[in-house]
Amino acid sequence: MAETLTIARPYAEAAFKLAQELGALQSWSDALVRMSAVASTEVASDLIGNPKIDATQVATLIADCSGTLTAEQRNFVTVLAQNERLGVLAEIAVQFEALRNTFEGIVDARITSAFPLSEAQTGEIIETLRGKYGAQVKATVNVDPELIGGVSIQVGDEVMDASVRGKLAQLAGVFRA
Repeated sequence: MAETLTIARPYAEAAFKLAQELGALQSWSDALVRMSAVASTEVASDLIGNPKIDATQVATLIADCSGTLTAEQRNFVTVLAQNERLGVLAEIAVQFEALRNTFEGIVDARITSAFPLSEAQTGEIIETLRGKYGAQVKATVNVDPELIGGVSIQVGDEVMDASVRGKLAQLAGVFRA
């Protein structure tokens, strides 16, 4: 995992810098998500790194299956293929999005609830996070019944666990100590 991060970082930074210069951050975000999805398929995974298939052919296939791409985005896929880095395309997309969020003053929050949240509840959590971090909040909401009740919120490396499962785990830790 750490190796994937290290390999993907310079490519994500280069793509971000180019997208910034072109004023096309959204276009690049969308394209990287599509390219990553294509590269993650079983067929593409079998082709990536196959010594019997030319890297440029694999790049062309991934680009052609990724919807409309600009010349720069197609070139980016070709560079990844030539440097045998298509396998880290998903991580490049993740890091690109993190760079974009930082640039745009957005924090990414993962909200996990034991039960589906109403729009009002989600809005209240997002507003609280906006106040805490002083930034716009892009939230992804998931349901995980194993939480039993409550919510768990992750923003970057910080986790705020107000779930019943989390409280029970804390209580179990107290009795073990």
